[in-house]
Amino acid sequence: MARVFRWLVRLTTALIVLVVAVLALVYYFASRSLPEYDGTRSVAGISAPVEIVRDNANVPHIFGETDEDIYFALGYAHAQDRLWQMTMLRRTVQGRLSELFGERTVRIDEVLRRYDLYRAAVASVAVQDERTTAALEAYAGGVNAWLEEVNAGARGRGAPEMWLFNHAIAPWRPADSIAILKLMALDLTSNLEDEVLRARVSLLLSNERLSDILPDDPTDAVIALPEYAALVPGVPAFTPNMRLAADPLSPFGSPALRGASNAWAATAERSATGSTLLANDPHLGLTAPSIWYLARLELETGGIIGGTIPGLPVILTGRSDILGWGLTSAYVDDVDVMIEEVNPDNPEQYRTPDGWAEFETRDSIITVKDAPAVTLRLRATSNGPVMPRSIYDLGTITPPGHVAAISWTALSNRDTSMSSAIAINHARSVEEAIAAGERFIAPAMNLTLADRNRIGMKVIGALPARDPNHQSRGRLPAFGYLPENRWQGRFAYDENPLVLDPIGGIIGNTNNKTTDRPFPYHITHLWGDTQRIHRWRGLMQAREVHTRDSFIEAQLDTVSYAARTLSTLMGADLWFTGDPAPAGTPERRRQDALQLLAAWNGEMNEHLPEPLIYAAWARAFQDRLIRDELGPLASEFTHVEPVFIERVLRDIDGAGIWCDVIQSAPVETCTDVARQALDDALIWITENHGEAIEAVRWGDAHEATHDHPVLGNTPFLEWVVNIRQSTSGGDHTLNRARTSGEDPHPFRNVHAGAYRGVYDFADPDSSVFIISTGQSGHPLSRHYDNLGELWRRGEYIPMSLDPALARAAAVGVTVLEPVQN
Repeated sequence: MARVFRWLVRLTTALIVLVVAVLALVYYFASRSLPEYDGTRSVAGISAPVEIVRDNANVPHIFGETDEDIYFALGYAHAQDRLWQMTMLRRTVQGRLSELFGERTVRIDEVLRRYDLYRAAVASVAVQDERTTAALEAYAGGVNAWLEEVNAGARGRGAPEMWLFNHAIAPWRPADSIAILKLMALDLTSNLEDEVLRARVSLLLSNERLSDILPDDPTDAVIALPEYAALVPGVPAFTPNMRLAADPLSPFGSPALRGASNAWAATAERSATGSTLLANDPHLGLTAPSIWYLARLELETGGIIGGTIPGLPVILTGRSDILGWGLTSAYVDDVDVMIEEVNPDNPEQYRTPDGWAEFETRDSIITVKDAPAVTLRLRATSNGPVMPRSIYDLGTITPPGHVAAISWTALSNRDTSMSSAIAINHARSVEEAIAAGERFIAPAMNLTLADRNRIGMKVIGALPARDPNHQSRGRLPAFGYLPENRWQGRFAYDENPLVLDPIGGIIGNTNNKTTDRPFPYHITHLWGDTQRIHRWRGLMQAREVHTRDSFIEAQLDTVSYAARTLSTLMGADLWFTGDPAPAGTPERRRQDALQLLAAWNGEMNEHLPEPLIYAAWARAFQDRLIRDELGPLASEFTHVEPVFIERVLRDIDGAGIWCDVIQSAPVETCTDVARQALDDALIWITENHGEAIEAVRWGDAHEATHDHPVLGNTPFLEWVVNIRQSTSGGDHTLNRARTSGEDPHPFRNVHAGAYRGVYDFADPDSSVFIISTGQSGHPLSRHYDNLGELWRRGEYIPMSLDPALARAAAVGVTVLEPVQN
C-alpha cells in the first residue's frame, strides 16, 4: 500500500511539474511578442530620426521632422500594440477569415466578397490627394517595418494569437487603410436591414399599425407609404434565414446596435472658461482590446491628439491646440435595396429602364481551412452587387424571378474619404475643417467642431439624390428597373446640413433628428435617438454657462428619460392599488416592485434594483404587445422601442389596440398586459438573480462585455482575454450602454462610448480623454486593461500636447533612425 502511495505521489508531482512546464513554455512564447518601448531601431523609409514617447498610459507621442515620418511612426506604433487586430480587420474586409477559421466564417467571407469593398479600396488609392497618398504610403511603411522586426528578431510572431492561428502576414498596403474605413461604414449602417424589416412587417400589418411598431420620430410628419405587398407583389411566405450577426467575428452586428454617439459644443458666451468647449463619445461595439487607440502626432501644422483606429493614419476624434473635432453617426439613408427582374429567357440578364442588360459577373474563390475551397459567382447590376436570398432575410421580400441588388455610397471606387479625414487633421479653424469635409463619402457623419472662437456642425458624407417620385421614398425595397427608383447621383456638399455659431450658443447631437427637410432632401427617415436628446436638452439648458466638468457630467449621465416616461405609463393603473398581499405571494412581489419604482428617478445606476425591474418589465410588456400580431417576426424586435410603447399606452392613432390579444376571446386592456408583463419580469428576475427583489443589482445583469472576438469563448483563455465590468447606464441614457437584447443575457452592455473626450480651448491641456480597455492588444501586457477601470468609474486621463509632460513619466522612448547606406 505504501508503495502504491509513493507512486501516486510521484505521478502527481510529475503531472504538476509537466503542467507548470507547459504553462511556463506557453508564457515564454506568448511574452516574446510583448514590444519593448525603450531602444533605438534602424528602419528604412524615414528621412530623419523619429521619437515615439509613450506616456504613463502608453499613449504614443510622436515627434519627427516631416509629416511622412510621423505617419510612419504611427504605423509602427499601431503594429507594435495592435498587430493582430489590424490583420483581423484587413482579413475581414477582404473576405479572408476562413483561411484561419474554416467553415465557421465562410458565410461572412461570402458577403464581404459580394460587397467587394476591398477592390473598391484598391481602386480608390489612385484618387487620393498628394498629401494623403504620402501619408498612406508612409503609414504602410511603418507597419511593415515592425513586421520586418518581428520576422528578424524572434518577436513571437508579433502577437500571441499568431501562435494559435499561424499564417503568413502580407505587407501592409495603402489600400488596406482605405478598406478598413469602408469596413467602418459597414459597421455603422443599418439601412439595408431596416428596409427589409419594414417590408416584412408591412406584409403582416396595415400602414397604421406599421407606424406604431416602426415609428417615425414623433416630431416628424408621417409619410404615407404603399403597402409592400402592393408595391412588390408575389413575395413568398416567411422563411427563416441564417444570422450573420451571431458570430463574434462578424462585422454584421444587429441593426439595433449600430452607430450611436454623442457630441456637443458651447461657444465662449455659454462657457465659464471664456473660450469654447467640445465633448465627444462615439459609440461602437465593446471588444478586447477596444477598437480605439489613443495617439498624439506632432504634424508640421501643429500637434494633434485623440482617438485613432489601428489601420488608419488619422485621428478620427480629437483636438489640436486651437481646433477640436468630434463625430456622431448621421444616420443618412445611404443604402437602397433594388429588386431586379431577371430575364425569364436568359438568367444572365436583368431588366433596366432601357431593356435587358447583362449582369456583371466574375468568380471569387474563398480558401477554407481544413475544407474544400468555395467558388462564388459574383454578380452586379448597374445599381450595385447582387446578394443571395439566404442573407439579410432577402428571400422573404424578393418575389420569384427577381434578385436583390444593393445601392450603397460606400461601394464607391473613387472614395476620397481618407483624403478628407487627413485634411481635417491639418485644419486650423472651423471653416477649414468644414471645407475639408467635402471629399468625405462614407460613413456619413455629423462633424462637430470648435476652435477658440467658433463652433459648428456639418454633415459630411455622400447624400444619395433620389427622385421625388420614388415609389417608397427609399424606405422599402423597390424595383430597380423603374427610373424613379434609381439614384440620380448625389447632392452637392452645400446641400448637407450645417449649423454655425447658433444664437443659443450650444450645438449637439445624440443621433437625434437634425433636419426637418422633406423628402428627397430629408437625410433619413430613421434617426438613431428619440430619447437621449430630451435629457441632453435639459442638462444643457439647466446652466447659463458650462465648464469642462459640466460637459463631463452630461457625458456620464445615467438618468433615462424613457424609463421615467414608460414606468409611469405602464404603472398608471397599478400604483398603490389593491389590498396588501401576504409576504411571498406574487401579488406582494408585484406591490414591492411597484413601490420601488414609484420612488425612483430613472437613474440607471449599477447598484440599484429599480433599473433591472424596469428593463425586464418594459421588455416583457413589448413582447406581449407584439407576439400575437407578428409571430416569429417578433423576435426581430430585441430592444424596447419607447415611442411604440408610448403610442400604445396613450392610444395615439388607435395604437391601444395592440393590447388586445387577437387569438383570445376576452378583450384585454393595457392595464391587464402591464400587470401580466410585470409578473413575467419578476419571474425572470427571480430565476436569474434571486428572490429578494430589493437586493438585485442592475450592474449584475448590465455587465460590460469587452470580449476578445477570437479567444473570448475559449475555455480558460476567456478568463485571461475577456474584460467584464459592472456598469451603469442603459439603452436610452446619455452614457449609453446598449444592451444585447439576446437571451440568455439580454441586458449585458455590449455597445457603448468606448472613447470619451472633452476639450476645453481656454486651457487646452486640461482636456481629457479615455478608452474602454487599454492601449495594448496583448493580454499579458499591463496596458491591456489598465484604462478599463477608469473608464468604468467615469474617470479620464489628461490630453496634453506638452512634450515635457509626456516625457516626465514615460514608460518608454523608441527612437527610429533611418538606415545608413
